[in-house]
Amino acid sequence: MSEHEREEAETREQRALGFWLYLMGDAVIFALLFATYAIMIPGTAGGPTGKDLFDLNNAALETVLLLVSSTTFGFASLSVRTGNRSAVIGWLAVTFLLGAGFVFLEVREFAGMIAKGAGPDRSGFLSAFFTLVGTHGVHVTMGLLWILILSAQVALKGLTAPVASRLYRLGLFWHFLDIAWVGIFSIVYLPGLL
Repeated sequence: MSEHEREEAETREQRALGFWLYLMGDAVIFALLFATYAIMIPGTAGGPTGKDLFDLNNAALETVLLLVSSTTFGFASLSVRTGNRSAVIGWLAVTFLLGAGFVFLEVREFAGMIAKGAGPDRSGFLSAFFTLVGTHGVHVTMGLLWILILSAQVALKGLTAPVASRLYRLGLFWHFLDIAWVGIFSIVYLPGLL
């Protein structure tokens, strides 16, 4: 291995470590948002509760879209290992469409709640709900932009070591978002409907 290749490998390792630190920081942020939400559940100020507002069918469809997108991203990752550039781009495109569907449903849910007068300014409960779920939605949106950027890099540069390393980190991020959503579905939507 040449000195240049060794330096590139070391740089990728440093970036991977930095990304793990970022994910841990994100996990702390979501833990705080979950804790805030849990504390604010009774803080409805006489307004609507989760039972009044949440639609389990919509939340279940969002969950399916994200979980399937995690699977399709897994197929993209497997395609990286086999060096199949067109399969990587194809699976990333499917992942993007599923993620975009999720964001569409979330925005539609928020707009419907706000139209009913149940916006984040209505109560502490709704502020905590919009902050937690909205933060997740912003993360998914950033993941979608990242998918577009990396798809272009795969198309233009191929599956070079730096591009594959970026795809690996995007995969970690995308799967982390799925785990966070399972928490949201389990802690926010299911108990809110009971």
